[in-house]
Amino acid sequence: MTDTLAAPPPKTKSQALRSYDVADFPALTGLEEEWRFTPLKRLRGLTGDLVGGSAPAIGYHALPAGITVSILDKGDPRIGSVLTPFDRISALAYGRASQASLISVDAETVLAEPAVLRVVGEDKLAFGHTFLEVGRFAEATIVLEQTGSVTLADNVEVALADGAKLTLVTVADWAADAVQAQHIRFRLGRDARVTHIQVTLGGDLVRQFTSVDYTGRGGEAELYGLYFADAGQHLEHRQLVDHSVPDCRSYVGYRGALQGEGAHTVWVGDVLIQVQATGTDTYEINRNLVLTDGARADSVPNLEIETGEVAGAGHASATGRFDDEQLFYLMARGIPEAEARKLVVRGFFAELINKIPVEELRERLGASIEERLVKAGA
Repeated sequence: MTDTLAAPPPKTKSQALRSYDVADFPALTGLEEEWRFTPLKRLRGLTGDLVGGSAPAIGYHALPAGITVSILDKGDPRIGSVLTPFDRISALAYGRASQASLISVDAETVLAEPAVLRVVGEDKLAFGHTFLEVGRFAEATIVLEQTGSVTLADNVEVALADGAKLTLVTVADWAADAVQAQHIRFRLGRDARVTHIQVTLGGDLVRQFTSVDYTGRGGEAELYGLYFADAGQHLEHRQLVDHSVPDCRSYVGYRGALQGEGAHTVWVGDVLIQVQATGTDTYEINRNLVLTDGARADSVPNLEIETGEVAGAGHASATGRFDDEQLFYLMARGIPEAEARKLVVRGFFAELINKIPVEELRERLGASIEERLVKAGA
């Protein structure tokens, strides 16, 4: 067991403690840098040492040829090969999940259409583990939707073999009382490419951590996020893109809107370029639109560079209210103020919604955002 109390603090994110055993992580106090924004009391005990709980099942109506969904025994060597937990809740989920859902795309397969998978919460404690593997030179679009009421800690491992291409859309549209703490980790082979579109709308508290690891040259990761917090909701997104091999690329672009008393969003983007990762090209940006008084958005971009030989590296963050000039422009053309505000919000999210390669989902998300605006009287 690792003596975490005696160990010196890590110099970089890549040196942080990693362990499959929850006992190796000290109890959380809320004073830790990684947890200072998270209201621990609202996690319903997920920071403790809970027992029980069952894994939520992945459902689907039909799948295109070349992709399968099955169950993995916890002893399968793939489990834990991509993701080693580096926080207490992720380790708890790893230890408590009795089995894992396997989503597998055959090598050299090009899926003819998106595969849509669904997880429905059952109003109880749950610990989940999902392993998604995409074979060499395969191309796939996969949508994973999460709905219902649940208290869930889950890990998602995504392994892309050399030359594989994956578009993964994850939608957290939980019931209003749901709680989720999730860790998604991508491992990219040589010349592999992933586009991840993370949509977070529902839930009382949702904390999602996404990390990326490269194992060969030419890997590309594009991480996009869309979130909308209503009164009382806490939506937190964190990323760690670890550039550890040369000539890889990453782009992170998250946008959020929030309205209502106590609405709180958190975005923390960490990009690490290690000394051996020459030729790296990376950029991250977060934009937040505060629609009402009483809402709060925290945005923290971090860029850590250990080599001077990079192709490009940058980060940006912006948080603000409606652009008065945009509103004036629309209202001057006869559009009522309430409708003008809706148009501004639609335009704010349009770029990210249009990246979702499923028309029905794009329309549904657009309608959901509009319903929130109507409910708040925007």
